[in-house]
Amino acid sequence: MPIVRLNAYLARAGVASRRGADELIKAGRVRVNGGPGALNTFVERGDRVELDGRVLAPQALAYVLLHKPAGVVTTARDPHGRPTVVDLVRRPERVVPVGRLDADTTGALLLTNDGPLAHRLAHPRYEVEKVYEAEVEGRPDDDTLDRLRQGVQLEDGRTAPARVRRLGPSKLELAIHEGRKHQVKRMLEAVGYPVTRLHRSRYAGLTVAGLDPGESRELTGAEVEMLRSV
Repeated sequence: MPIVRLNAYLARAGVASRRGADELIKAGRVRVNGGPGALNTFVERGDRVELDGRVLAPQALAYVLLHKPAGVVTTARDPHGRPTVVDLVRRPERVVPVGRLDADTTGALLLTNDGPLAHRLAHPRYEVEKVYEAEVEGRPDDDTLDRLRQGVQLEDGRTAPARVRRLGPSKLELAIHEGRKHQVKRMLEAVGYPVTRLHRSRYAGLTVAGLDPGESRELTGAEVEMLRSV
């Protein structure tokens, strides 16, 4: 195990998110090698970490690809009692979703407890590609597709150019590498064609081929290495 910050260690042990781990540390419930843990404490192999007197160990790294169905929220838990993507995968390790899909959006979603990889995939600098299939109201013409390819002005700035192709009279495929909230829906709304259904067919090269909605599978070693090289 490499040297990691204490909150990351607690997250890997499955006891809380990093933010939740910070609260446990500040409450004095975490000890490292017999002394009180602090927010700036680092942990390495051989260190003894305890929570309320219970010795913790990091969980094995897990990487799960889910075909997210509609009506499920992309979060670890929901205060309104709605089903979550974590409920669907039911892993012994505490995995969390990388990025978000709206409740009504379906498709490829990665869940993992590998914090550094999740951060890398979510960071705009790495330009991880996301491919969506969008059904829209009306029939976009070629000029509309060109506008999407060039980038669309939104209230939070102009989007980067997208790869766009027509899948049907009212169905488009868009490939983007930004991660703005509701980005595809907002882009299509901005050019006059509101989305009626949205499906993410590919994420960082991963597809949901062979998975029915609600089904998931573990990534292969080759797929994990591919994500690390994105």
